[in-house]
Amino acid sequence: MKRGKAYRESLKLYEKLNVYDAKEGMGIVLQTAKAKFDETIEVSVRLGVDPRHADQQVRGVVVLPHGTGKAVRVLVIAKGEKADEARAAGADFVGDDDMIEKIQAGWFDFDTCVTTPDMMGKVGRLGKLLGPKGLMPTPKSGTVTMDVTKAIADIKSGKVEYRVDKTGIVHCIIGKKSFGEDKLFENFAVLMNAIIKARPAAAKGTYIKSTVLSSTMGPGVKVSYKKPD
Repeated sequence: MKRGKAYRESLKLYEKLNVYDAKEGMGIVLQTAKAKFDETIEVSVRLGVDPRHADQQVRGVVVLPHGTGKAVRVLVIAKGEKADEARAAGADFVGDDDMIEKIQAGWFDFDTCVTTPDMMGKVGRLGKLLGPKGLMPTPKSGTVTMDVTKAIADIKSGKVEYRVDKTGIVHCIIGKKSFGEDKLFENFAVLMNAIIKARPAAAKGTYIKSTVLSSTMGPGVKVSYKKPD
């Protein structure tokens, strides 16, 4: 694959095989983010788990202190007072059976779906459509709840869900280049601490195998991070 000039120039700014302290690595990532738009910063963490086993799944939610910089479109599937509450709380889309029918017809123009427990009987039937896209609401992620106001507020303020994929890697956005090094590092630290805390009891050996920071158009930078005692 032929890389652009900016990408090749970025590779000269650091040693690709080195593992940098996370704070230093964040600075390198910002130096290599040379696109004319506000690049997204992402972290990829390879874990020492086997995702094929239920007792080695790593999944959770965390509120990043500075958000992600991304406008999140929230769909709330609820009826009556809870639907009214969702509209007042700033949900982008609100409905019940009509929204379920739209999704069944192929509509997915939202980033997060919140629903109330009484609607899960119907929403559960959308599992095959929403599950593969990571849009299925679950109690564990706080998206099946009667407190729709809090759910919407958390999501809009920077709540992200992390989960290990079938290759054993967690990918997660931690902000935008414009955040600057300090805010991005704070978001990164909060996410990493959550992933470390979520270590399954069944996981043996080294848990955090590698951590890579990258921008939308820039190369990956290997970093190390240790949770404070």
